[in-house]
Order: sequence, then structure tokens, then C-alpha cells
Amino acid sequence: MDWAHLVREFVTLLVVIDPIGTIPVYLYAVAGVPARLHRRFALRAVAIAAVVLLLFLVGGQVVLETLGLRLGSFQIAGGIVLFLFAMTMVFGESKAQTEIAEAQRVDDGAHLSGAVFPLAMPSIASPGAMLAIVILTDNRSNTLAEQALTAGLLVGVLALTLVLLLAASLIHRLIGDTGASVISRVMGIILATIAVDSVLGGFDALGILDVSTAF
Repeated sequence: MDWAHLVREFVTLLVVIDPIGTIPVYLYAVAGVPARLHRRFALRAVAIAAVVLLLFLVGGQVVLETLGLRLGSFQIAGGIVLFLFAMTMVFGESKAQTEIAEAQRVDDGAHLSGAVFPLAMPSIASPGAMLAIVILTDNRSNTLAEQALTAGLLVGVLALTLVLLLAASLIHRLIGDTGASVISRVMGIILATIAVDSVLGGFDALGILDVSTAF
């Protein structure tokens, strides 16, 4: 695996997890939480998201192989879903608005309950992140060492997310909700590009289109 591929995977994970877009969700979730619990709250949310995503990394491939799905078919389907996910980032309500509104409908008032919903899921461990991690670690195209590197990149992005959450108040004062929304929409454009490339890679894997000669 070369450096360009590692950078591509890191950017993919960074975009689908979207640490900056998670900051307003975190600030909403901790609004009623005592300040002494904020660090524990962030740690708990990131830890839960890490467990969920690592389970998809380990078990997602088993499901694919049990169903007998071809890599190319999954790349095309995954690319389409990621593209739709990207469109919601670009044209829909901001990540914070959507997830905060959902949390308000089910808020039970428990101090640390918000660490699970909406922060760990679906803000950090989003559906797009779950799908991306399965695509990036397909057994038929990635060695065990390459999958371990991807897992390391995932842990790195989650560690970055934790750092940003711990500094959320300062960052939010600097960029505000508008700044976070703009950054999330730019990330949506990047994700849409990655999604289209995944679809083209799927066509190439199935022999429908020779991408190497198309560019």
C-alpha cells in the first residue's frame, strides 16, 4: 500500500466521520451535563463509536462472503449510497441540525445518554462511516496488513475526533455553527468524488468498463 492510497483512505474516513461537523452535536449533547463530566462524556462517545466501527471492520466482510457478493457489485452499491450520503451533506440540513433535532424528540434527560445517541451514533459512527470501513477493508482486495493499516487510520481519525471534542468550546467560538456547516458541505463534495470513483472501480472490477483506458 503506497502513501497515496493511505492518504486517500485517511481522507475518506475523515470525511465520513466528519469531526468538525460533530462539534455542534457534542455541544448540544453536553448542554445539560455537569462540566466535570464533559471529558468522560467525550471519551465514552468516541469509545462506543470505535467499537461499532471496528465491529463493522471485522464482521462486515464475513456478511459479504456469506451472501456471496462480488466485490465489484458491493463497490457500485456502496458508491451509490455514499454519493447519496454526500448529497445530504451538501444540499440537506447541516449534520448538527439534523442530529440535534432527532435527539430532541427522544431526549430522556440522563447525563451520559447523549454520549450514545446522537453523539456516538449516528454522528461519529455514521451509516456512511460503517459502509466506508467495510469497502476499505474488503478481504478480496486487501491483505491483512493493509486492513490493519486501515484500522490504524480509523483509530487515528477517532483520536483526532476526541481531541476536537475536548476543545469543542474553543473551536465553536472561532468558527460557529455556520463555519462547521460550511466545512461539512465541502467534505460532502469530497465524499461525492470518492463515491463516484468507487462506482467506476466497481465497473472496472466487473469488466464492464476499463477505467485505466478511460483516463
